[in-house]
Amino acid sequence: MKEQIKECEIEIRARYAECDAMGVLHHAKYFEYFEMARTELLRANGVRYRDLEERGVFFVVAKTECKFLKPVRYDDVVKIKVRITRQTQARIDHEYKLYRDGVLLCEASTVLACVNGAGQVIPIPEDMK
Repeated sequence: MKEQIKECEIEIRARYAECDAMGVLHHAKYFEYFEMARTELLRANGVRYRDLEERGVFFVVAKTECKFLKPVRYDDVVKIKVRITRQTQARIDHEYKLYRDGVLLCEASTVLACVNGAGQVIPIPEDMK
């Protein structure tokens, strides 16, 4: 079994439709960006979330924290770094850092629980450990 990749980064450009009237990225969009980074981390490990769902394996956000330090504005290109900080039998914790030109704009974390289609906690599949 190959060693798990624990971190990755992606770049995203803030789109006009994602920003408020002041040209600032809406706070809810950050969580979509974090999800995109998390999905790419899975992909870097050879796993597609779509395939997990087809197997009846889902990851739900059980907890999230976010600290906004500076705003993301329309047309900014931001880099999101995601890292797995903890993994147990049925839980994965992630840490996110969002940067523009090397300046830290936002820090966040999530706790994901592995569940089946009925929402019951299940062990993370062996091929993901």
